[in-house]
Amino acid sequence: MNKKIPGFILIGVVCLYLLSSFGKSGKHLHHPGSNKDHPKIVNIVNFIRLLEPRDPKITEDVLYQTVVKQVQMMKKYHLRGTFLLQYDALMDPRYQKLLKSLPRNSFEIGAWWEIPQPLVENAGLKWRGRYPWDWRANIGFSTGYSPKEREKLVDVYMHDFKKIFGYYPQTVGSWFIDSHTLNYLYQKYKIVASCNCKDQFGTDGYTLWGGYWNQAYYPSKINSYMPAQNEKNQISVPIFRMLGSDPIRQYDEGLGTNRQGVVTLEPVYKFGGGDSAWVNWYFNQLVEGTCMEYAYTQAGQENSFTWDAMKKGFNIQLPLIARLRDEHKIKVETLSESGIWFRKHYKTTPATSVTVNEDLKGSDRKTVWFDSRFYRLNLLWGNGTLRFRDIHLFNENFPSIYATNKATSNECSFFTLPFVDGYIWSSPGKIAGLRFKAIVDGKEILIEGKDPIVTNAVPGNLHISWPLKSFNETLVMDIDERQIKINITGDQSINWFLDLTAAPAANLPFQNINSTRVDCRFENMNYSITTSKGIFSKPSDSTILRIAPEKNVIILNLAGVSQKK
Repeated sequence: MNKKIPGFILIGVVCLYLLSSFGKSGKHLHHPGSNKDHPKIVNIVNFIRLLEPRDPKITEDVLYQTVVKQVQMMKKYHLRGTFLLQYDALMDPRYQKLLKSLPRNSFEIGAWWEIPQPLVENAGLKWRGRYPWDWRANIGFSTGYSPKEREKLVDVYMHDFKKIFGYYPQTVGSWFIDSHTLNYLYQKYKIVASCNCKDQFGTDGYTLWGGYWNQAYYPSKINSYMPAQNEKNQISVPIFRMLGSDPIRQYDEGLGTNRQGVVTLEPVYKFGGGDSAWVNWYFNQLVEGTCMEYAYTQAGQENSFTWDAMKKGFNIQLPLIARLRDEHKIKVETLSESGIWFRKHYKTTPATSVTVNEDLKGSDRKTVWFDSRFYRLNLLWGNGTLRFRDIHLFNENFPSIYATNKATSNECSFFTLPFVDGYIWSSPGKIAGLRFKAIVDGKEILIEGKDPIVTNAVPGNLHISWPLKSFNETLVMDIDERQIKINITGDQSINWFLDLTAAPAANLPFQNINSTRVDCRFENMNYSITTSKGIFSKPSDSTILRIAPEKNVIILNLAGVSQKK
């Protein structure tokens, strides 16, 4: 029997339908700049070596079967991804057959830029390694060869890759690639993306310290590790940071020991990518944390670790990644797809952030990493207090010695310009940092607060509100690509400031401190930090630098001009 529907019910149904439609299309339910507008991108990148001379048990067949298993698992969960081939693996018929069989709309094949013996000899050069693949920086990486030799190596690789696959690779990754090689790959072979190692200090003999901490950046033409500030001075190939560092622990893991530890998404690590609690926590923070333009992480593993070591981590991670993809919480892309997207959206390196709102069980720490083309910073909350753990400045005129010179050591180092360094300037008994303090009843205290609130309502601006226990007020920070503004709301009589301390033996860059300017020098580069609100001073031998507010406001300018001298 047909009944007439009352008009007010019909209107209500229509309204609900429209609201539902807007929700599905992502329109009008949140203001521009909110975290929901920003894609959460995951690249699954597995790179392939033919042999592993460091362990006789890891045979060529073990390495090959590792890749076979990686492919099987990615197919099982219908996950897209990228395989990067070292030259010796590229020339192996088994890998050629396996990778040619993969559908190109799901799997990307690219280049892994470590330099083995066959590539060197096919380029007409003399091999200097101890083994057919030697991981030392002056042999196994492009830094160990002259600019002209680097071009020969690239040409041989690209010629043979195209002969095998019928096209040139769009992506080239490595722990580190020098700027000459990267620019040559871009100019001649039109690559669209690259990737390099996470920040680390001394691990495996490679130091990359102070760079654009996560996501991706356009490098300077004279320094592949240094973000460029201007389009004319950049190589327009985005470099994505690899391995998925723990935003809280990786930075100073192993402080006080001979080597930095590793806490990353790599599936071989028992605490990290091989631990279900850590993996679920990590991806939850990736999805929920305020990320400004976009969030990013790289999953996957080099075959050198073997399938037995990584299968547990893969079995934890891949089902989770697939579920988050199906729930439309992340996008799983090939590296080249992410590179093309980045280049379409950004002419210069954007400002991005990584936010941890809640740490693993048993810890109250929280953190924010902020990166722009001018600087990076890290804020760390713990036990109710707050410090700047890290501030490094970027300058496209700061050259890498590897841009034109061969590496002569078996180690390799890339740096940026330090203003706060909570790792290198620390010792186990004296943790460096720029801490929030106040004077109460004639005594210096650490300012204490509650949980911070981190938002990105205005594009390009990261807004942090930290409710204070000490004063029943709120400390507010606004961070953009050029400066940091800090103030405490309400009571103007609070005597608050920032104090920088470091271990006594720390090698500090500070040359001169006056009221509005701090002059620094690092690796023959002069650079300065200025205030448009606030006063610099050096109150005591134990305090390296104090920054006091003017009319309750501090504004630090971190995009100043630096000069090479």
